[in-house]
Amino acid sequence: MSSYHFRNPMTITRISKLILMVCFCYTTSALKAQELKSPDQNLTLKFSLGTAGTPVYELSYKGKSVIKPSKLGFQLKNADDLLNGFEIADTQQSTFDESWNPVWGEVKTIRNHYNELAVTIKQPASDRFIIVRFRLFNDGLGFRYEFPAQKNLNYFTVKEEKTQFALAGDHKAFWLPGDYDTQEYSTTTSNLSEVRGKMKTAVTPNVSQKTFSETGLQTPLMMKSKDGLYINIHEAALINYSTMSLELNDKDMVLESVLTPDAIGDKGYLQAPTQSPWRTIIVSDKAGDILLSKTILNLNEPTKFKDVSWIKPIKYVGVWWEMITGKSTWAYNDLDNVQLGITDYSKTKPNGKHAANTKRVKEYIDFAAENGLDAVLVEGWNEGWEDWFGKTKDYVFDFVTPYPDFDVKELHRYAASKNVKIMMHHETSSSVRNYERHLDTAYKFMVDNGYNAVKSGYVGNIIPRGEHHYGQWLVNHYQYAIEKAAAYKIMVNAHEAVRPTGLSRTFPNLLANESARGTEYEAFGGNNADHTTILPFTRLMGGPMDYTPGIFETKVSAYNPENNSFVHSTLARQLALYVTMYSPLQMAADLPETYHKFKDAFQFIKDVAVDWDDTKVLEAEPGDYITFARKAKGTNNWFLGSTCDEQGRVSKVNLDFLDANKKYLATIYSDAKDAHYEKNPQAYVIKKMRVSKGTKLTQFCAPGGGYAISIIEVQ
Repeated sequence: MSSYHFRNPMTITRISKLILMVCFCYTTSALKAQELKSPDQNLTLKFSLGTAGTPVYELSYKGKSVIKPSKLGFQLKNADDLLNGFEIADTQQSTFDESWNPVWGEVKTIRNHYNELAVTIKQPASDRFIIVRFRLFNDGLGFRYEFPAQKNLNYFTVKEEKTQFALAGDHKAFWLPGDYDTQEYSTTTSNLSEVRGKMKTAVTPNVSQKTFSETGLQTPLMMKSKDGLYINIHEAALINYSTMSLELNDKDMVLESVLTPDAIGDKGYLQAPTQSPWRTIIVSDKAGDILLSKTILNLNEPTKFKDVSWIKPIKYVGVWWEMITGKSTWAYNDLDNVQLGITDYSKTKPNGKHAANTKRVKEYIDFAAENGLDAVLVEGWNEGWEDWFGKTKDYVFDFVTPYPDFDVKELHRYAASKNVKIMMHHETSSSVRNYERHLDTAYKFMVDNGYNAVKSGYVGNIIPRGEHHYGQWLVNHYQYAIEKAAAYKIMVNAHEAVRPTGLSRTFPNLLANESARGTEYEAFGGNNADHTTILPFTRLMGGPMDYTPGIFETKVSAYNPENNSFVHSTLARQLALYVTMYSPLQMAADLPETYHKFKDAFQFIKDVAVDWDDTKVLEAEPGDYITFARKAKGTNNWFLGSTCDEQGRVSKVNLDFLDANKKYLATIYSDAKDAHYEKNPQAYVIKKMRVSKGTKLTQFCAPGGGYAISIIEVQ
């Protein structure tokens, strides 16, 4: 994996660092349990050695148990385990407090304030030692294992990480089946004790999947305790390590880490000095605090890039939804056997449905230019789509050769004349070796032809065969692609890759990932109506998602009579998603001709920002509803979005976050009284009203609906 050694260019707007180092270097017998409190004193961490010298930690919030005593450690391959027989050799506590400005984000400034406990534990029998480092923030805990260079722990292979999260009860959980290859499942909401009984129906077919247990779960795992605590378990800074899933002991309510294996069953190859990713536990008695947490970002390193001026949030349209619905095709012809460099496409018969042709792409470019959008994504532009899928084909794409009807140079010229970028698409068909073989050539081709952003895809089973999407080898590949893209000043939107763990702080050219069921599934039978009331609490905890909202024609049959799927959302909620589903990469996913029919509603998509100075959560309950308010970057304008489940509701919000000395014009895009995501999804109402600080709004949300509001400062 390559690395680039750039200095940190982050603008520090307020930095107040208080470093208090207190070292406790006693004999082993004198050392007792260590305790650490969060800066606001609400969270308490305790660390000790249990029976047989087993490392144990526990966590409480305002006196309530969050994590009961839980074991830490590792099983190693061909070496003694790092599970017990430890003595405490040293402990150090410190405090850290700074503020930093992200390149893009939900807020202008992020405070990074934590108390830290680093415990060095030694295993005398093997003459090895490791450091367990805890960072306790006001909203949660991060901890990791560190392996300093030492004689008896140099190169080693992980058989399994044995990190436990012993829960204090049978919590309500919002969960996905544990899987080494996909997160594209619908969320199941149930008590943890019900996971085993619901797993069979929760596991739905996917083109690449590998579940591992009847009680295996993925992270981020969102839970709510019976005494009102919201708890989220995930990981941060996943680099050169296997992705963590969780195995549930549903008798004792203990979660234990399960790392993704490679093709021969090993879980990780490490060389000291090194460390694990951070294991994160976000906790609060307010649901909105979970959504606002920046702990995962703060546990990642500052950016490595000296120059970040080329990294810009993007609002785009794309030649995409018409293929997803079946109206058009990615492939140029209807052959089922092609070979790159051998098949002469100029001598084949076009199928007449290929969407990525010069004329059609120009129509999208025109639409983007007319509506102030930044870019046009084009999928299916390059040779090889006829037999790309399901063949475990190695040399499947070369990422530079266009179909005969796609004029790269002309489209580059035309887009540039309209001040619009074209977004590259690299579907790898999970032939990772082939992609790495072509990566430099593909990125250079992008630079030469005016592309500055790429959407990559990893559909299907991984090649090399037997590897998994979330294993260490693939994690390193995704990282390699991101860093290689940065060398060419290219921004990345990775689909089917590993779910984010806050790495966008370190590598801000990683604008977004998919890594969940996105809008495309609305054409594959539909997402549950509560889907977007859950994703911000789960998938989005580690970073933005390219969810691709904005579908106005909710009946897929309008584009493809053979497809009876429908979008499980009202049109008004499709607008709300631009606010509730945070991303610096936002797509207006429907077709231009459809947007022409709803110009009044499309105005919100034109107006809404993709970068923010401030974010508020006005209402939130996972699985039921979320209402966000966000302040557009560099302005006094605010945008609100609200999404609810299939029950519908009445939303009541107070605009007390507005400036007291300013006046605003609010444009409200809401569900009509008879709107319903199934029966009447396109029924919406637009109204304007003057608002100011303290204005109270009562807004109807239809079943599967919501609302969007632009609040623009007026003189």
